[in-house]
Amino acid sequence: MKKSLNLLGLMTRAGKIVTGEELITKNIQESKIQLLLIATDCGNNTKKKLSDKSEYYKINKLEYFTIDEISRAIGRENRVAVGITDSGFSKRLKKLIIEEGGCIDNGKN
Repeated sequence: MKKSLNLLGLMTRAGKIVTGEELITKNIQESKIQLLLIATDCGNNTKKKLSDKSEYYKINKLEYFTIDEISRAIGRENRVAVGITDSGFSKRLKKLIIEEGGCIDNGKN
């Protein structure tokens, strides 16, 4: 888990993430998001809205970290979701999550 959280911090410093529900939704609609990361303890309404958008636009999503873990990793408070805009970073994060026992929902089910 530590490697994937460190990678999330690196993505933040590289400017390859988008946070905030409205910005994430806009970037999903513009096909700029490669992977959507939603906190496991996110509110039901936010989770449903972001999940529905990612499924409609065929964006891979995963629910793996808590709000606190995501927030600490990216250095911002109370972040419930992160959109990753770089394909290389998203592939690496997916690989790390799978190795840690998480699963990826590709929105195609």
